[in-house]
Amino acid sequence: MRRPRWLGGKAPAPELPPLDTPARAMVVMAHPDDAEFVCGGTVAKWCAEGCEVTYVVVTGGDKGTHDESMHPEKLAAIREEEQRAACRALGVKECVLLGHPDGHTVDEEELRGLIVRLIRIHRPEVIITWDAFRRGFNHRDHRNVGVLTADAVYPLVRDRLAYPRDEEDGLASHQVNEILLAGSDDPDYAVDVTEHWERRLEAVLCHASQIGGRTRADFLRMRDEQIARQGHARLEERFRRWSIRRPPPPRAPR
Repeated sequence: MRRPRWLGGKAPAPELPPLDTPARAMVVMAHPDDAEFVCGGTVAKWCAEGCEVTYVVVTGGDKGTHDESMHPEKLAAIREEEQRAACRALGVKECVLLGHPDGHTVDEEELRGLIVRLIRIHRPEVIITWDAFRRGFNHRDHRNVGVLTADAVYPLVRDRLAYPRDEEDGLASHQVNEILLAGSDDPDYAVDVTEHWERRLEAVLCHASQIGGRTRADFLRMRDEQIARQGHARLEERFRRWSIRRPPPPRAPR
């Protein structure tokens, strides 16, 4: 049986050296609730350890319902409030909602430049976004947000001549050192979120329009079933990890 995505993944990830808690991090996702389901525990952990986390949510999630009485504008407003409540539960410093139509995210210049600009404003050391390169079916918004963010991080945000209007506005180029790709079918990095799982659940429960009437008790039962299946109590969120480092400085002449 496939493990639910809210529990964070599939097979155990190979060990990589753990990341230090960043001073600043950014989460770039397609829809309200994406982050809570795939990296809410990681965000809760970082926030508890003093990290300043910024969310960028590209769409308003205005198509995510089977309720025949709902219309897109009302749903987008509901989901915005749910996302802001989830951010408060996790301790996120700022939530930027771009409000693009759900299901219509396009890999295009204007949105790419906006993501570059937001990275230069907030200057994160680590970014979490969707894995655009997973095999099999992938939501077009997830895929395109992953591509846009990857292109923004490398090389655009670090190159001062890319989007020069930013420099004119006083925004310097910036190096992002690490990217964690969520939703990967080949994760190689795990974050232990056991101590922060309850805070993650609080954030998930904020998305009442998206959890199909499930209650806290339902999620606790699912957690306990997961622990029983895996044979230990450690709860993880899993990612594919990309590391981008500055080249070493040139040696001083002897």
